[in-house]
Amino acid sequence: MNFLEEKIIQNGVIREGNILKVDNFLNHQIDIEIMRQMAYEFQRRFKGETITKILTIEASGIAMATLLGLIYNVPVVFAKKSETMNSTDTKYVSQAYSFTHKRMNKVLVSKPYLNAEDKILIVDDFLADGEAAHALIDLVHQAGAQVVGIGIAIEKGQQQGGSKLRAEGYHLESIAIIESMDWKTQTIQFRNQEKQEVGNAKLKASWV
Repeated sequence: MNFLEEKIIQNGVIREGNILKVDNFLNHQIDIEIMRQMAYEFQRRFKGETITKILTIEASGIAMATLLGLIYNVPVVFAKKSETMNSTDTKYVSQAYSFTHKRMNKVLVSKPYLNAEDKILIVDDFLADGEAAHALIDLVHQAGAQVVGIGIAIEKGQQQGGSKLRAEGYHLESIAIIESMDWKTQTIQFRNQEKQEVGNAKLKASWV
């Protein structure tokens, strides 16, 4: 069991409807030590890749992307979900359905921030059906740039996003891959990424 899986066991809460609540350390309150460990783990897993920019989507991926950008000493770009009044650049635009919020989101990146010469590492906190990842890939392709890898904190392995991206040939690395969850028993099964087996653990966090 790796450090992120252990953190999920200690602090995660499963909600009815296949929802894993980890906002006390990942996507609301930020545990900087976990972010640091994830950044170095992605650096290890993408060793040998030339990376010129990190790309994520607002807002949950920004903290992780920023620490990774610090390690690689490259710019971090985050796709926005809405335009602001002071944004006058032309933009690359795509769309992604949000599993969490149950709605379609427009995602945008100003054209000056993605270039054909860029080699992009995409990162995000969750991967479910792959909608956000595919929207970011679309933005990269619109710019004529190259996706060299996709780094995900938590992948929901029971959904199809990960298998689709791997079948499409992308170098996808997920630090924790969940095979199944049960909100009634608060149990979670992780994929053993070394042996491709399944490990079982019980969440220690209290829940309501």
